[in-house]
Amino acid sequence: MTNRTTVRIPTASGDELEAWLYLPEGDGPHPAVVLAHGIGAIKAGGLAPFAERFRGEGFAAVVFDYRQWGGSTGQPREELSVPRQREDYATVIGWAAAQPNLDARRIFAWGTSFAGMHIIELAASDRRLAGAIAQAPLADGFAAARMVPPTLGIRLLAVAVHDRLGAALGRPPRYLPGAGAPGELAVGTTADARFGEKLMTPKDSTQWRNRVAARSLLSFSWRRPVRRAAAIDCPILLVVAEHDTMAPVGPALRVADKAPRGELYRSGGGHYDVYQGGESFDDVLNVEVEFLHRHAKDSARRRVPGR
Repeated sequence: MTNRTTVRIPTASGDELEAWLYLPEGDGPHPAVVLAHGIGAIKAGGLAPFAERFRGEGFAAVVFDYRQWGGSTGQPREELSVPRQREDYATVIGWAAAQPNLDARRIFAWGTSFAGMHIIELAASDRRLAGAIAQAPLADGFAAARMVPPTLGIRLLAVAVHDRLGAALGRPPRYLPGAGAPGELAVGTTADARFGEKLMTPKDSTQWRNRVAARSLLSFSWRRPVRRAAAIDCPILLVVAEHDTMAPVGPALRVADKAPRGELYRSGGGHYDVYQGGESFDDVLNVEVEFLHRHAKDSARRRVPGR
């Protein structure tokens, strides 16, 4: 795709993040949106339509894979770590802020589904951001754990603990399907999980595995970024589906209510209807673009320390 280049962004650990950079026409400096996916998914699985629209609206888009996922390096593969993924967001935000053709005063963080946990925390702590968008967000890991049927929850916990103990002994991960049918031993087993799997499967030749290291489940169930909502200083848009069975709706609504500059849009359909192919994709994109334009204009007046 001529409008997209692939870049490699170094991390402090020595691994590299693979990112797609979409640059608008003109010399810039352009406002920019940093985007990443949810649990078990990679940038090639449905993020390009968002980035392409943002680019068409005059925003640079930097779409990246977390370490250990997709085109980024890191071992073991397909293992999730909340602190590590949040560090990756911060790394890419810093990389974007350092590019001469991008405007450090107008950088936005965008995250979907599980990445909502990162977006809420970043909005509360990263003063470099001009704004943030959390789409169909997971805002409370404990509330999400309570949505899992008790019997399945116990089975998942047992496998996760066993895998964590194995990691301490140097054993390779035990993997669980990211999406499965109701009743299967998988991370997501709601009625629409298989629909989500189809949406997340790359349409090109990019390799993707529908799997997550079981030990990953111990990384987030006790994390509750909803509690940071009142500390969010930048504008934040919460796109919350009317019938979300994957991410608890209540905590996301509380973030929008308690964040001093919070904004809320209730999208139609379920968790996966915000993506291309879903019933609310076009409406969601229009709302997100309006949010970006409005706050990019406001942020252009802000001074950036050291600039």
